Amino acid sequence: MAVNTVVSRVDLRGDTHIENLTKPVQAAVADSGLRAGIVTVFVKHTTASVMIIEDEPGIRADTKTFWDRAVPADPAWQHNTRNAGEDNGHSHLRGQLQGPSVTIPFSGGALLLGTWQQIVVVDFDTRARTRELIFQIIGE
Repeated sequence: MAVNTVVSRVDLRGDTHIENLTKPVQAAVADSGLRAGIVTVFVKHTTASVMIIEDEPGIRADTKTFWDRAVPADPAWQHNTRNAGEDNGHSHLRGQLQGPSVTIPFSGGALLLGTWQQIVVVDFDTRARTRELIFQIIGE
């Protein structure tokens, strides 16, 4: 059993910006030299999430609409009122609901994703940020 850890950084715009990570995750798995195992993709921030979606323009638009309806921006969120200058209480709540990571199996050095499945990071924050991601690859 071996473990490889890769740190990746991506510049995101906030406001439910979605960035596809499938190619860099696949490259990290291939570069690890491991043939079979799992890779966990983890974002080190509380206002962003990692998920698997069918990455096409309609789903990207629907994802933003869903989050805007499910957890709307509101200056009355306690995070905003208790922390002067904060406006991203909804961003933290969205991150809590979606979660910071996904785990994907791989075999033959290739991710075992379904035909339409893509790994993405979603930035819920209210401004642009550079996000740090960890790809932890465990296998043999």
